[in-house]
Amino acid sequence: MKIDGSVALVTGANRGLGQVYARELVARGAAKVYGAARNPAAVTEPGVTPMALDITDPGRVAEVAQQCADVSLLVNNAGVLKYSTFIGAPSLDAARLEMETNYFGTLSMCRAFTPVLAANGGGAIVNMLSVSSFYTNPFNASYGASKAAAWSMTNGIRTELHHQGTLVVAVHAAYIDTDMAAMTNAPKISPESVAQQAFDAVEAGQAEVLADERSRFVKASLPRDHELLYPPVQEFWDAALKGTS
Repeated sequence: MKIDGSVALVTGANRGLGQVYARELVARGAAKVYGAARNPAAVTEPGVTPMALDITDPGRVAEVAQQCADVSLLVNNAGVLKYSTFIGAPSLDAARLEMETNYFGTLSMCRAFTPVLAANGGGAIVNMLSVSSFYTNPFNASYGASKAAAWSMTNGIRTELHHQGTLVVAVHAAYIDTDMAAMTNAPKISPESVAQQAFDAVEAGQAEVLADERSRFVKASLPRDHELLYPPVQEFWDAALKGTS
């Protein structure tokens, strides 16, 4: 589909990658861009229409789908990262929040907007996933589980919506240069590059974006993950535990 002239909705549009997604849509000539956030006053990007939305609130999701019945491009960017381990975390609260937001919230948005997209010619859905969709790192273990679930869901929704002409794009990236990755000095990709690649894929009809070198390496390594991916993770984790003992 063409971005120029489309009507888009971006979740988590108040900052970071979501704000850049909205900015890129405006720059590419979208006729209207809804910027959704829990606090709509925080959506300040020029040319973007603020919309109050908590994707974990099914009632509000349904209301927004009715209010934004002209949407032809849905960008599911909203997410949460709590840096929680599976075993060492003090409770399941972080894991539940990540799953409720990153998986169930994204699924709720896809379900609510499916008839909207169908009525507007099919359109497209962009789901912002992660390199953590592909393997588990103890430092953000429950986040990775939620993104793996969202990856599986994205692949399933793509199949389910093919008949109505809806393109479903999975976008995977490692560290993006936003507040969410401020705690690490690891190499980072710019949010502008991620947004540009995502919308290039939409316009080209491509189902997947591996936005950086790390994501491409990890995806290619999956057939040998226990040889190539997990030993370095295990070594790093054991060293971290030793350093705190």
